[in-house]
Amino acid sequence: MTKSLLCFSIFFISISINAQEITGQWNALLKVQGTQLRLIFHINKTENGYTTTMDSPDQGVKDIAATSTSFENNVLKITVDNAKMEYVGTLNNDQKIIGTFKQGNFSTPLNLSRDEAKKQELKRPQEPKEPFGYYTEEVTFQNTKDSITLAGTLTTPNKAGVFPVVILITGSGPQNRNEELLGHKPFLVLADYLTKNGIAVLRYDDRGIAKSKGNFKTATTADFATDVEAAVKYLQTRKEINQHRIGLIGHSEGGVIAPMVASRNKNINFIVLLAGTGLQGNELLLLQKELIEKADGVDEVSIQKGKASNKGAFDIVIKSSNTESLKNELKAYYRELLKDTTNSIKPKGIGNTDFINMQVKQLTSPWWQYFIKYNPEEALQKVKCSVLAINGEKDLQVPAKENLSAIKQALDKGKNRKYTIKALPNLNHLFQECKTGSPNEYGDIEQTFSPIALNIVTNWILGVVK
Repeated sequence: MTKSLLCFSIFFISISINAQEITGQWNALLKVQGTQLRLIFHINKTENGYTTTMDSPDQGVKDIAATSTSFENNVLKITVDNAKMEYVGTLNNDQKIIGTFKQGNFSTPLNLSRDEAKKQELKRPQEPKEPFGYYTEEVTFQNTKDSITLAGTLTTPNKAGVFPVVILITGSGPQNRNEELLGHKPFLVLADYLTKNGIAVLRYDDRGIAKSKGNFKTATTADFATDVEAAVKYLQTRKEINQHRIGLIGHSEGGVIAPMVASRNKNINFIVLLAGTGLQGNELLLLQKELIEKADGVDEVSIQKGKASNKGAFDIVIKSSNTESLKNELKAYYRELLKDTTNSIKPKGIGNTDFINMQVKQLTSPWWQYFIKYNPEEALQKVKCSVLAINGEKDLQVPAKENLSAIKQALDKGKNRKYTIKALPNLNHLFQECKTGSPNEYGDIEQTFSPIALNIVTNWILGVVK
């Protein structure tokens, strides 16, 4: 899943320098996994040296202060203690600072200039542009169970008519209706393709994201399932929708949610699982981490140490029934692990206390507790409608072989024979044609969604809804 992989902590802060030439405003463009963040550094001289504040316009952050700065022999060094950040750069004759930004184990070149930092235009050739050639409507609907209003877009092949429909369900992490990440809008591309082929589509912002109300941070996978059920109820009020041809398409975590809803709602005619999971959350996360680290060149000893430490933590979460006691157990567990100073589970530059607090905060959150414990097998066994499950063979986040096999076994146990399961060559977790499947490639790939995958999904749905 994408929850921890795509969240880059942006508390990196400030700069100070130590020469008259460096006072004033400096600009930079930080590039992280295809994401571009403009940074603005304001440097002022004081009696005691220099002070700096930083703005990050793309994140709505202003006036963040630095911890310490040194500037000797034209070499600038900045550290930000609470963000575990270090910047080292050299001021050259062109009044540019050529340097490297580090945070934890992450390192990337970062140069500062007096010139305005301009984002590079990303090439996304599949992104549809207006006019779309079909009817588009901004809509809202109510999740009465949780008393929240969700906002989205309904597209239909024409304004008048009666059409089969699909609800798109996003993957993990806060997502808008287009499932936008790293400059890609896969749900916009998917909705456009389906609608042009005669299938209506409802896509919506996750609760608490963009125009939808509610609290995303406190929600679990089960809560998101009630949002989908609210979407189904809303579509049942629309005269343009064929009430016997309502389907769900879930990507990643959305592929967990779709069977949950279909297993208890007879109004669902079909579901499509795009990199949906068949393994219990703890198993999936261990496998995911191992495969991604191997692809990124992490040594085997470090991989296995990290895997063992995570397994121990997950086992504690699975056995726990009380969040407060879980926090105490996890703190004790990590303290014991870190007694071994050769242990490589902790990123460089982060103190033991900060590392432990970070791990405990994540693992005791509602979403993580639920996901680690949840096994999708039970819901899949109860699904009686038609199912299409596809994965990219190079998917490292939801590996195809293990998860498609588990999905098939669960459907067979439930005596559901109305399924199609396919592993698609050379595609990653986002269904992009790729080289390695590593999440580090996502933002650099121009393709948003493989035409082959789009065609398979569309033709399968059209066959079901005839």
